[in-house]
Amino acid sequence: MTKFAYTIIYVADVTKTIEFYEEVFELSRIFISPENDYGELKTGKTKLCFASLELANQNLKNGFIGLDPAQKPFGVELGFTSDNVANLVENALICGATIYAEIVTKPWGQTVAYIRDPNGFLIEICSPKES
Repeated sequence: MTKFAYTIIYVADVTKTIEFYEEVFELSRIFISPENDYGELKTGKTKLCFASLELANQNLKNGFIGLDPAQKPFGVELGFTSDNVANLVENALICGATIYAEIVTKPWGQTVAYIRDPNGFLIEICSPKES
């Protein structure tokens, strides 16, 4: 049986990134390695993980494209739902995120905004979608 277990994002500072996601999204830390080059957060059945650029360079000998907040974000995002999108966006901005797309209400009634975390990774914050 195959299951989706985790996502790893390569960042310059694992500890600061973990702290950002703990503060903004109230995620619980599983651990950070003693070398501060890898960390995990609880997100339910899967984990949100961060690894240092140095560790990525060790593991990915063929290289990779790193995050650059000055450039457009990658074509991938993390999605978080909230009953109060505006408050969560405001908190994220206070904690170092930047706005990428202002809050809008979609035709189906969902409230959606896009921010970039301090590393430049794209995050969607939206209200729960009606079933």
